[in-house]
Amino acid sequence: MYALIAGGGKAGTNVARTLLRLGHEVTVVEQRRDRFERLEEEFEHQIQNGDATELFVLERAGIARPPDIVLALTGDDEDNIIICQMAREKYGVEKVIARVNDPRNQAHFDLLGIAPTVSATSSIMSLVEHEIPHELVHLLELRKENLEIVEVQIDRDSPSAGKRVEQLQLPDGARLISVSRDGDAEIAVGSTELRPGDEVLAILRPGKEDELRKVLLRR
Repeated sequence: MYALIAGGGKAGTNVARTLLRLGHEVTVVEQRRDRFERLEEEFEHQIQNGDATELFVLERAGIARPPDIVLALTGDDEDNIIICQMAREKYGVEKVIARVNDPRNQAHFDLLGIAPTVSATSSIMSLVEHEIPHELVHLLELRKENLEIVEVQIDRDSPSAGKRVEQLQLPDGARLISVSRDGDAEIAVGSTELRPGDEVLAILRPGKEDELRKVLLRR
């Protein structure tokens, strides 16, 4: 596999090292001269100095081949969007991965259909939310499928406690996936009974959270 990585920061460098160790071909594009010179000692001819939003820089790096995958891992979200757009639309690269530095910019990536994306901040916040008592936690967004997975904690006052899944009037576009109890998890089927303390995973379309919350949590 040939991978072109835009951005020679910690993320881009570590990904490049790992791919090379696995036997793949890699080219890294880094704009900062001081960082480029430092990385040149390690990667030698597998790194290019320049702005990856410039066509001639990308072509010098070998994007016209085209690469099997382009990873836009710079510290600038606007640059990452531009790099992914050029890779897909001008050079026909089928697979791109983009880094989202500011989660507030995720909507721009989604609007342009740039996926998958990686956001360290969003991933950390998901872990934090999972550790803090919370009635509904967002665990995973499946942007390409327009779905998300959430975790719901059933308590003794939940209207769903003591009911079987088949008795619940779940909103359209929402399904229960699994129920965890005392460290054991089982697939949620119609006969599965929800009890206080259960941790329930559900898959649903964005915007259905409030309807699901009313069914599972609020009287």
